[in-house]
Amino acid sequence: MDEIVVQSAYTPDCQQGVINLLSKIAVNLPGIIFQVLQRQDNSVCVLYISSGCKNLYEIEPEVIQADFRLLCKLIHPLDIKAFAESITACSTIVSPWHWQGRIITPSGKLKWIQGSSIPERQANGDLLWNGLVMDITEQKQVQEKLQESEARYKAILSAIPDLMFRISRDGEYLDLKSEGENVTLHREAIVGKNLQELLPSDVATISQEAIAKTLDTGSLQTCEYQLATPLGIRDYEARLVVSGEDEILAIVRDITERKQAEITLQNLAQKFAKAFSCSPDSITISTLKEGRFIEVNDTFVKLSGYERHEAIGKTSFDLNLWVNTGDRLKLIQELQATGVIRNLEIEFKQKCGKIITTLLSAEVIDLDGIPCLLAVHHDITERKQVEAKLHLAAQRDRLLAETLVRIRSSLNLEEILQTTVNEVRQFLQADRVFIGLYNTNSGIKTLAESVDTKYPSVYGWSTNDQDYIQELRNFLKDNVVRVVEDMTQMPQSSKVRVHCHKFQTKASLAVPIMLNEELYGALIANQCSAPRHWQPIEIDLLQQMSEQVAIAIHQSRIYQELAELNINLENQVRERTAQLQQKIQEVEELHRVKDVVLHTVAHDLQTSVMGNLMVLKNLLNQGVESKGAEEQEGRGEMEASFSPPLPMRYLSLSHTPSPMPHAQSLIPVSRSIIERMIQGNDRQLTMINSLLEINSCEKEGLEIKPEVVKFSTLLQGIFAQLEPILIQNQATFKNLVRADLPSVMADATRLHKVVAHLVTHSLRNNPPGLKLTVSATVEAGMIRTQIQDNGVGMSKLECDRLFDLHVRDPQDCCSTSIGLKMYLCRQVMKAHGGEIGVINNRKRGLTFWFTLPLATPSARNRP
Repeated sequence: MDEIVVQSAYTPDCQQGVINLLSKIAVNLPGIIFQVLQRQDNSVCVLYISSGCKNLYEIEPEVIQADFRLLCKLIHPLDIKAFAESITACSTIVSPWHWQGRIITPSGKLKWIQGSSIPERQANGDLLWNGLVMDITEQKQVQEKLQESEARYKAILSAIPDLMFRISRDGEYLDLKSEGENVTLHREAIVGKNLQELLPSDVATISQEAIAKTLDTGSLQTCEYQLATPLGIRDYEARLVVSGEDEILAIVRDITERKQAEITLQNLAQKFAKAFSCSPDSITISTLKEGRFIEVNDTFVKLSGYERHEAIGKTSFDLNLWVNTGDRLKLIQELQATGVIRNLEIEFKQKCGKIITTLLSAEVIDLDGIPCLLAVHHDITERKQVEAKLHLAAQRDRLLAETLVRIRSSLNLEEILQTTVNEVRQFLQADRVFIGLYNTNSGIKTLAESVDTKYPSVYGWSTNDQDYIQELRNFLKDNVVRVVEDMTQMPQSSKVRVHCHKFQTKASLAVPIMLNEELYGALIANQCSAPRHWQPIEIDLLQQMSEQVAIAIHQSRIYQELAELNINLENQVRERTAQLQQKIQEVEELHRVKDVVLHTVAHDLQTSVMGNLMVLKNLLNQGVESKGAEEQEGRGEMEASFSPPLPMRYLSLSHTPSPMPHAQSLIPVSRSIIERMIQGNDRQLTMINSLLEINSCEKEGLEIKPEVVKFSTLLQGIFAQLEPILIQNQATFKNLVRADLPSVMADATRLHKVVAHLVTHSLRNNPPGLKLTVSATVEAGMIRTQIQDNGVGMSKLECDRLFDLHVRDPQDCCSTSIGLKMYLCRQVMKAHGGEIGVINNRKRGLTFWFTLPLATPSARNRP
């Protein structure tokens, strides 16, 4: 190929028509059409190549026409030599060209291609190649897989030492693998012949029966027989499987040596017969390799259901003893690893199909040089059944307990019913569980259901057919459980039969739901797949669950009644609330009127009292001035020079009475009377101010302006201001407050009034000479201050009510004023975040106390 010279594309005029025809044909072909001109000097000119080269070679047609060698470079290195030789051979003798080989595309894909062409010698000696290249990759892959499969099949057949026959249903030999152990058969002597022609009649009959059973059941069948051969009587085993329509594949093995070994082993095993024949456990001896029984005891016969002659010579697989076929492999692996097995729990299947559970103990023994398996099976089926019943009982108790908890913790009846049917179906492993309830008006209706998706649902089903309802009620009359294990064996009406057929019910278990000794509904379990035996524990569960459902329904009814009562109560509450709101509005209006009246009356009283005080004080002062003037100028001159306000025109301050000279004479009033009048007006003004302050406090709250102050200094300043009143009342004061007490947050002005009111209360309620003692301590972030006197005491009721706002003894002329002040004292201490109170001393007097919060660090640092 290196000698090929590539020239630029050239199309002779005579070939243009052919190329046009090729282009039309190539559009509908899956491969490539090409026309190449090979000249005598071995130069190559690509006259035409179809567009399919883009898919096959991944190269554009123009590129290939420019350089034909690109295609040669894509050929697999192992196929390039064959390609060149094929081209050379065809060019030499001008014969048709056919070649298959591999290419590697520019993207790295490996493809198989097939090229075909018929070269034509031109008049000038050139060769014109018209041909086709096809992608045969998929075809090659299929061929390779088929070749691999055939190779594996041949290898398997070669490795099997047994004879193999394909035989039709009527006994005709269709094919065979003619070489087997100890025998070689000639194909022409077998194929086309019948069993009856080649085998003894008894063997042919056994074989014909086995063929028919294999084809009818579709399962593996095994049969053993003896034949006379040049080597003597031989034992054979045939295993038959279905291999096609009305034909079987029979694998025949010579088992003569095995049968002889089994006989030998049986003879040896008989030595152990007395040792295990009386054992209450099943004991078997089998070959380790194949698992064929050599000897079994009577207990095995009772346990498995197979007679001794049925078991000897057969394997556990032949007898279909294993429930899980992988258990024997695990058994052998365990024996190989440990040499012995003790109490391995395994399930086995009896001849009747019943599954039993045994504890298997096994070990390998040697019988005449042949490894065998000695196995002992202890039946624990009854124990497992008891354990299963206990487990079911535990599940039942758990389910009942959880249901009871749900009923107690939930008032959602729909949720309770649905959860109940879900869990009951899971417990019973039933196909359907549902709850139907009866209502006098609407009849029977299914309210909750759990059902396998393979079967129709009864949810929402209802009927008001009274005859049908009465028949269903009769099933459960007298609170009796209805147990039906097979619906077909139960006498029933046509309506019930149609209902069971519609919902595919094969077995049913129904328990009544009783409410107030009346049938309210039923909890029902259905088996739809087949008839079913209902166990006592399952019936007991449904009975107890129905009782819980009845409780839930009763509870739901009570809840509904409560809900209705609650709605009525809410309506009443709304009505009472509206009435209360109306009363509140009326009270607010009364308060508003009260405030207006209070402010108006208080303002008028305040103005009047203040006017009286001014007059009385002026009178008192004028009295003093008049007395001095009389000594100098005489009373007449004083009266002429001073004209007091109207009240003063009728009053004359004197210390001795004097007769009135005429109607307009001045009325003499003693100085003590005026002083008492002044005191009375002072009390009235104080009371009015207190009332206004209390009203403002209750409406807007008491406003205080606390500051960080040193408590001992604050208290010392307060008592310094109170010194005049203490001297006036001849009271003594003892200050026990330490100077190192911490700072407090307090409104000094408000606190001064509180202390003044407390001291004033003690002074006014005791004779002169009262002793007062002040002390303070720090307790739990607060400063507790105590003012103790040695005066008269009070009862506990009086102490408890001293700071309350209430009407006091009307005989006490000062009680109302003092009561208002004490009430304000409590409001001031509450505004500070503290408390106030009074304690009656054991021996004599009272102790007033109040608390103030300590100043916080942030408050101390505040500028």
